[in-house]
Parts: sequence; C-alpha cells; structure tokens
Amino acid sequence: MKPLFVQWGGGNIGRSFIARVFFQSGFRILFIDINQGLVDALNMTRSYTIESVFEEKTTTLVVSDVSAIHASDQEAVNEAIAEAAFLGVSVGRGAWPYIAPSLAQAISYRHARQPDNQLDIILAENIHGCRQFAASLLQPHLSAEVLLDAYVGLAETSIGKMVPIQDPTNPLILRSEPYNDLIVDQKAFHHPLPPSKDIHAVHPIAAYVDRKLFIHNMGHSAAAYLGFALHPDRLTIAEVLKDGSICSQVEEAMKESRDVLLALYPGVFTPSDLDDHIQDLLRRFSNHALGDTVHRVGRDLKRKLRFDDRLLGIIIEAQKLGMHWEGIGRMYVKALSFEAPDAGGTPFLDDVRFLSSLIGLSWREKIRTASSWDESTLSRDLLDVVANKMELLM
Repeated sequence: MKPLFVQWGGGNIGRSFIARVFFQSGFRILFIDINQGLVDALNMTRSYTIESVFEEKTTTLVVSDVSAIHASDQEAVNEAIAEAAFLGVSVGRGAWPYIAPSLAQAISYRHARQPDNQLDIILAENIHGCRQFAASLLQPHLSAEVLLDAYVGLAETSIGKMVPIQDPTNPLILRSEPYNDLIVDQKAFHHPLPPSKDIHAVHPIAAYVDRKLFIHNMGHSAAAYLGFALHPDRLTIAEVLKDGSICSQVEEAMKESRDVLLALYPGVFTPSDLDDHIQDLLRRFSNHALGDTVHRVGRDLKRKLRFDDRLLGIIIEAQKLGMHWEGIGRMYVKALSFEAPDAGGTPFLDDVRFLSSLIGLSWREKIRTASSWDESTLSRDLLDVVANKMELLM
C-alpha cells in the first residue's frame, strides 16, 4: 500500500499545491477540513482535478486515491495522523489556535502508540516565524511524555504558488498556475523526504521565507496598489501590468528588496539569482489565463500594511541598513487609498472599515495606526523617520 500523506486544510493551496506534490510522489492523500460539503464530495469521487493554466495552455491533472474527514471527528483525526508518513498544514494564521488542541491530541495519540516514529509536519503557511508560532500553540496541549522538538519536525516553507479565487460551485476542479516548487526547511525533518522534482530542501529557510514575503508578496501587492491607483477599471493583475510604467515601477521596488536581501543574507543569494527570480515573477504575475484579480491580491490591508509584513517590513530593514526604499514606499502610500472591488463591484468590507479608521489622522498617526506600530518593539524615532520620508513620496 502506498504511504499516506495527510493534508490538514483542503483549501486552494492544500489541494492544488501541497497534496498535488505528494500525490505525484506516490502517496495516498487524506484531507482534514471543516467544510462538510468538500469532505463529502472528496469521499464520493475519491479524486479531484487541477487545471494548470498559463496564457493559452491548459494542463489537467487528476489527483486520485483521495479521502477526507471532518476536523471535528477527533477519533478519525487521531487515526489518520498516527498513520501519516507526513502531515501538511495549510489553514491560515487565524485558524491555528482552533486546530492546535486537536492536532496536539493527535500527536500525543501517535506518540503513545509509536514513540519512535516521529511526525514531520510541513507548515504550508505564509507566516513569518511559523515554526515558533506553531510550537507555541501546540506545546500547552501535548501530553507530558511528548517532547516537541524531539518528536515533531516542524518544517517551515516558502509557498510561492499563486491560486486565484475559485468557482465555489465546483470544489472538485481547481485552476492554478503551473508552478509547483515546494521550498522546505532542510534542517527540520526527522525522516527523509520523498524524491521529487518539486520539493527543494534549503538552508537557511528564513532567507527564502523573506524572499517570498519581500520580493514575491511585496511585488504582487505593489502591482495591485499601483494598478488600482492608475487604472481603477482594470480587474486583473495581468491587465494592469500591460501598462509598462506600472511594470517598471513594480520591478524597481522588487529590486530594492533584492538589494536588502543580499545585505541581510550574504552568501545565500547572488544578484543574478534574485534578478532571474524577479523576471520569472513578473512573467507569472502577467499570466492572463490565471485571472488573478487586483481585488484579491491587494485586499486585507490591516495585515498587509503591518510593520512586519511585505511592504513596511522590508522598508524598516532598508532604513536600518541605510539603503533605498523609495520605490516600495510609493507602493505603501498607494495602498492607503486602495478600494478595488471584487468582480461583482463589492468592496472588501474589512478594508472599508480600516481605511475609515485612518480618516482625519495626521500623516504620522496614519502610518502609526495603519502599520500597527504600537504592537512592535520598534522605536518612535524610527517611525518618525519612515513617516517623514513617506510623506515626501505622496
């Protein structure tokens, strides 16, 4: 019998990316999810379809040998994780406090039956410091016999695959880009990884997590913020990037991040490595067939404008190093008036509330509030420097 890969979280990344990689490496796939409709559909068909699209080309893959259980069925969760060769988790930061007690119980159950068979968990989340974040939530719920570091491999990842908003009426067909590089922490695993052209074990993983956040995520959101400012009628990222001026300004911002990453991680990347990465990303961002919208890429401003996220996070590092960040700063300024609606003309309500909370504030207070600066340990002097420089970019 083929080994079992358990994927906790059957959303877009879980199904179109993580489970796909392990299916193509010879694993059976079992999903754990809270969506009963999805669980029932997967159990009825025992398969689903992934359509990989790039411009005029579509490639179809049927992922078979699939089953699913509801996350509330603790007994089934325990048995699945006890049998798993590997576990993937992709649920998002907000869901982790809810799944952690159940996951810890399942880990304890496995340990009681297989104390010498450690569990490797692929943390397929775009969360900075995800290993420490997950460990802090799991530890209080583990049985006393389980030593977390000794028994559980918490492997951070860099998730670069882009998956647009899907058709909710058919959960068994997903559209995504044909990018499937799963970058994982080389040092985190207790067991050998399966041979796969798509799995890339790297060290230090922090450099690749930062590359994803500060080049990929930053550049993608920059295209949304600048694109909406200049072409509010264009719905997709590919459409706004047809404007050569937007493409050039986004590339300039990405290269500012490149320079900072080279300074932060000497010897990990080369300038040509990161330049090639930037050009590949711009090509992928411009994939018309994907239909990725300005609304999806730019929304959730409260998170994306934080002091530790894609824009301000790299601005702060650049400022500390005395390096240029004006291109990125212009994108942050544009984000403060981002109101792109979805395809039906509906704005993202959380962003409407967020932007309303900034009305009437001084520029410094606007940046302090938008960035959640008070939640950081960063100095007020640094805030003043960053806010003053940004004001000049308006």
